Amino acid sequence: MHFFKADNMSSKDNKKKLAGTTIPRPIALVMTQSDEVINIAPFSYFNIVSNNPPLVSIAIQRSNGQLKDTSRNILAKKEATVHVVDERIVKDANATSATLPAYESELSVSNFNFINSELIGTPGIKEALVRYETQLYKAVEITDASGLIVADLIILEVVGFHLAEEIYDVDTGYIIADKLKPVSRLAGADYAKLGTQFDLVRPD
Repeated sequence: MHFFKADNMSSKDNKKKLAGTTIPRPIALVMTQSDEVINIAPFSYFNIVSNNPPLVSIAIQRSNGQLKDTSRNILAKKEATVHVVDERIVKDANATSATLPAYESELSVSNFNFINSELIGTPGIKEALVRYETQLYKAVEITDASGLIVADLIILEVVGFHLAEEIYDVDTGYIIADKLKPVSRLAGADYAKLGTQFDLVRPD
């Protein structure tokens, strides 16, 4: 087995090993807004933190220590709308990763339409099958060995769930994964669809 000491490698090499082995990763498509512009961006450093309270986390990398628009907007407005990327919207979600000036919304490079939220001021993406209305729970600055802030770990509390009728089993309360058709991120430019499913009974 190969062994690599993390502090002997570059940030890029560490990323290759983390992103290539921590797979598949769900993709959060996050909508935020400044006072004037709606921002949309996808993030695959995304997961559940807790169900009581219902929390999700998104790690947003900085560029030369500078906040990304998503982080800046969440820290300012204390809220965001988070969508699960599925097969129907993945191409438009990818389009929103384009580098745009702060005054231009990613709505201009995608076919997305927004829809008003119920509990927060930030709207959501109408085409998404799943969206969470969230409020900021905690933000943690991640620093490198030199003390430079390199990422923002954003923990969001879900205050409302929007679930498309076709993916929600009203009898059991469970999500129908085959209907949701989530897309996951692998490494580099590689993505994956939902594969074979199987059950394992947890031991007592």
